[in-house]
Amino acid sequence: MSSLSNLKVLDLTSHLSGPYCAMILADHGADVVKIEKPNEGDQLRKTPPFQSGESAPFMLWNRNKRSVTLDLKDLKDHQLLLKMVEAADIMIENFKPGTASRLGIDYVSVSKINPALIYCSISGFGQTGPYAPRGGFDLIACGMSGLMSINGPPDGPPYRIPMPVSDVCGGMNGAIGILTALAARNQTGRGQHVDTSLFESGISLGVYEAANVFANGEVPERLGQAHRGSAPYQLFPTSDGYVTVGGAQDNFWRGTCKILDCEQLVEDPRFKSKAERVANNKVLVSELEVFFRRQSTSKLCQAFDEAGIPAGPVMNHVEVYNDPQTLAREMVVEVEHSKLGQMKTIGIPVKLSDTPGKITRSAPLLGEHNKEVLKDWGLE
Repeated sequence: MSSLSNLKVLDLTSHLSGPYCAMILADHGADVVKIEKPNEGDQLRKTPPFQSGESAPFMLWNRNKRSVTLDLKDLKDHQLLLKMVEAADIMIENFKPGTASRLGIDYVSVSKINPALIYCSISGFGQTGPYAPRGGFDLIACGMSGLMSINGPPDGPPYRIPMPVSDVCGGMNGAIGILTALAARNQTGRGQHVDTSLFESGISLGVYEAANVFANGEVPERLGQAHRGSAPYQLFPTSDGYVTVGGAQDNFWRGTCKILDCEQLVEDPRFKSKAERVANNKVLVSELEVFFRRQSTSKLCQAFDEAGIPAGPVMNHVEVYNDPQTLAREMVVEVEHSKLGQMKTIGIPVKLSDTPGKITRSAPLLGEHNKEVLKDWGLE
């Protein structure tokens, strides 16, 4: 048994944030039906790279779902969707605000059909406020939420973050909101509207930056590899690669210096306390880099591990997906695709002891489950 196996979910989302949210529910057993445009589908289906004509990104975060094609501007298909709403527990959409209302499937409209429905909206900026009407992508949210301003070298321009952090966190926050609303429904019997955005998800990630702004009102500077409140706490070049070390804690600092054979730095007045090491981090790093470069990544990691100091190699993604810890935690799993056969996907990051999530089906082909879903949902 999976923890959400009693739930029916309508996934009307596209791209990443909404599909990722629905994937989390599907991974834990919910019956997620992806509603797509006939002959076109989710725009992500057109995103490279492709495997035998199928989008690899689409397949990664649309697993465990079934696909049904409906033209929501067609009266018959629109009425069929509303019948599905009657049977559903959850509905997720990431349209530009106002679109769902024009289609007659906004929360106010569908909650009249099914008052117990939990309706999740994930948008660029949320359903209210002066920016609500704007569309929003991860790129825009990362720029406007402050994340981009702190990424990059101290003396250079802001950098684009090379991963869709506000999209993924927007999907996670949507799932958290849905599960919270489910807990409330268990008490009240009523559904509600869950409203989150890429912008707010990006803002929520700036925890150290918020602490600095609220404490002193100053614009957080771009630090490159440095940490705002800890030192040494970053990556260092070794003789054959890079290693990350969390050596800020006083006992870890002493242990780091012992491993690097630079114990004279422990008593250096510039580095005696954590606050002093943060204030003098540029000098600290220049001193330490000399010693890090003298040893290999594997030798350093072994020494730090034996000393109980958090450290690790900087791995590329091929290394990550073949790492023994990755494999032991089942973060790479195989699933059968109806067209491609056996394929790999990322595993489920949250492990439940009694009702674990499972990846039982690959991402669907467009409209693959039209007849199957209608029969299962009693709508044929």
